[in-house]
Amino acid sequence: MTFSLLTVAYWCVFIACGLPYLAAWIAKTGSFGPRDNTHPRDWAARQSGWRARANSAQANSFEGLPFFIGAVIIAHQLGANQARLDMLAATYVVLRVLYLAAYIKGIGSVRSALWALGFLVNIAILFVAR
Repeated sequence: MTFSLLTVAYWCVFIACGLPYLAAWIAKTGSFGPRDNTHPRDWAARQSGWRARANSAQANSFEGLPFFIGAVIIAHQLGANQARLDMLAATYVVLRVLYLAAYIKGIGSVRSALWALGFLVNIAILFVAR
Protein backbone atom coordinates (compact mmCIF):
# COMPACT_ATOMS: atom_id res chain seq x y z
CA MET A 1 0.00 0.00 0.00
CA THR A 2 1.24 3.43 -0.88
CA PHE A 3 0.45 6.17 1.60
CA SER A 4 0.39 8.74 -1.20
CA LEU A 5 -2.79 7.10 -2.52
CA LEU A 6 -4.68 7.91 0.67
CA THR A 7 -6.75 11.05 0.38
CA VAL A 8 -7.31 13.43 3.28
CA ALA A 9 -10.78 11.90 3.60
CA TYR A 10 -9.29 8.43 3.99
CA TRP A 11 -6.87 9.74 6.61
CA CYS A 12 -9.88 11.22 8.39
CA VAL A 13 -11.45 7.75 8.42
CA PHE A 14 -8.26 6.44 10.00
CA ILE A 15 -8.32 9.18 12.64
CA ALA A 16 -12.04 8.69 13.32
CA CYS A 17 -11.37 4.99 13.91
CA GLY A 18 -8.92 5.96 16.65
CA LEU A 19 -11.32 8.25 18.53
CA PRO A 20 -13.17 5.46 20.37
CA TYR A 21 -9.84 4.19 21.67
CA LEU A 22 -8.91 7.70 22.78
CA ALA A 23 -12.19 7.91 24.74
CA ALA A 24 -11.49 4.51 26.32
CA TRP A 25 -7.98 5.56 27.27
CA ILE A 26 -9.35 8.74 28.88
CA ALA A 27 -11.91 6.69 30.83
CA LYS A 28 -9.33 4.22 32.09
CA THR A 29 -6.32 6.44 32.79
CA GLY A 30 -5.44 6.32 36.47
CA SER A 31 -8.25 3.95 37.41
CA PHE A 32 -8.01 0.79 35.35
CA GLY A 33 -5.61 -1.80 36.76
CA PRO A 34 -4.36 -5.20 35.64
CA ARG A 35 -7.06 -7.00 37.64
CA ASP A 36 -9.75 -4.92 35.94
CA ASN A 37 -8.65 -6.34 32.60
CA THR A 38 -10.07 -9.72 33.62
CA HIS A 39 -13.62 -8.29 33.52
CA PRO A 40 -13.39 -4.88 31.82
CA ARG A 41 -17.16 -4.54 31.35
CA ASP A 42 -17.69 -5.01 35.08
CA TRP A 43 -15.17 -2.22 35.65
CA ALA A 44 -17.03 0.01 33.20
CA ALA A 45 -20.37 -0.70 34.88
CA ARG A 46 -18.96 0.52 38.22
CA GLN A 47 -17.85 3.86 36.84
CA SER A 48 -19.67 7.14 37.32
CA GLY A 49 -19.18 10.78 36.40
CA TRP A 50 -16.72 11.67 33.69
CA ARG A 51 -15.28 8.16 33.48
CA ALA A 52 -18.71 6.71 32.72
CA ARG A 53 -19.33 9.48 30.18
CA ALA A 54 -15.96 8.80 28.52
CA ASN A 55 -16.87 5.13 28.26
CA SER A 56 -20.25 6.06 26.77
CA ALA A 57 -18.48 8.39 24.33
CA GLN A 58 -16.36 5.41 23.29
CA ALA A 59 -19.47 3.35 22.53
CA ASN A 60 -21.10 6.16 20.58
CA SER A 61 -17.91 6.72 18.60
CA PHE A 62 -17.93 3.08 17.51
CA GLU A 63 -21.64 3.35 16.65
CA GLY A 64 -21.06 6.38 14.42
CA LEU A 65 -18.16 4.93 12.44
CA PRO A 66 -20.06 2.79 9.90
CA PHE A 67 -22.03 5.72 8.51
CA PHE A 68 -18.93 7.90 8.20
CA ILE A 69 -16.79 5.17 6.64
CA GLY A 70 -19.56 4.21 4.24
CA ALA A 71 -20.23 7.82 3.26
CA VAL A 72 -16.56 8.47 2.50
CA ILE A 73 -16.19 5.28 0.44
CA ILE A 74 -19.43 5.91 -1.47
CA ALA A 75 -18.40 9.52 -2.18
CA HIS A 76 -15.04 8.31 -3.53
CA GLN A 77 -16.72 5.68 -5.71
CA LEU A 78 -19.16 8.24 -7.12
CA GLY A 79 -16.34 10.61 -8.05
CA ALA A 80 -16.95 13.32 -5.49
CA ASN A 81 -15.07 16.57 -5.72
CA GLN A 82 -12.01 15.64 -3.67
CA ALA A 83 -11.47 19.05 -2.07
CA ARG A 84 -15.08 19.18 -0.84
CA LEU A 85 -14.96 15.61 0.36
CA ASP A 86 -11.71 16.21 2.23
CA MET A 87 -13.14 19.36 3.84
CA LEU A 88 -16.32 17.59 4.93
CA ALA A 89 -14.40 14.59 6.29
CA ALA A 90 -12.06 16.86 8.25
CA THR A 91 -15.08 18.76 9.57
CA TYR A 92 -16.59 15.49 10.75
CA VAL A 93 -13.42 14.57 12.64
CA VAL A 94 -13.22 17.99 14.30
CA LEU A 95 -16.89 17.75 15.30
CA ARG A 96 -16.32 14.29 16.76
CA VAL A 97 -13.32 15.48 18.80
CA LEU A 98 -15.43 18.35 20.14
CA TYR A 99 -18.25 15.86 20.75
CA LEU A 100 -15.95 13.70 22.87
CA ALA A 101 -14.89 16.72 24.91
CA ALA A 102 -18.48 17.86 25.47
CA TYR A 103 -19.57 14.33 26.36
CA ILE A 104 -16.78 13.81 28.89
CA LYS A 105 -17.35 17.24 30.45
CA GLY A 106 -21.07 16.51 30.74
CA ILE A 107 -22.34 19.33 28.54
CA GLY A 108 -25.36 17.50 27.15
CA SER A 109 -26.93 20.17 24.94
CA VAL A 110 -23.63 20.97 23.24
CA ARG A 111 -22.90 17.26 22.87
CA SER A 112 -26.26 16.67 21.19
CA ALA A 113 -25.79 19.63 18.85
CA LEU A 114 -22.32 18.40 17.85
CA TRP A 115 -23.71 14.91 17.25
CA ALA A 116 -26.44 16.34 15.00
CA LEU A 117 -23.93 18.43 13.06
CA GLY A 118 -21.74 15.38 12.55
CA PHE A 119 -24.73 13.42 11.30
CA LEU A 120 -25.58 16.23 8.85
CA VAL A 121 -21.96 16.29 7.64
CA ASN A 122 -22.22 12.55 6.90
CA ILE A 123 -25.32 13.20 4.84
CA ALA A 124 -23.53 16.01 3.02
CA ILE A 125 -20.65 13.64 2.24
CA LEU A 126 -23.11 11.30 0.54
CA PHE A 127 -24.36 14.14 -1.67
CA VAL A 128 -21.01 15.74 -2.48
CA ALA A 129 -20.58 13.51 -5.55
CA ARG A 130 -20.66 15.21 -8.94
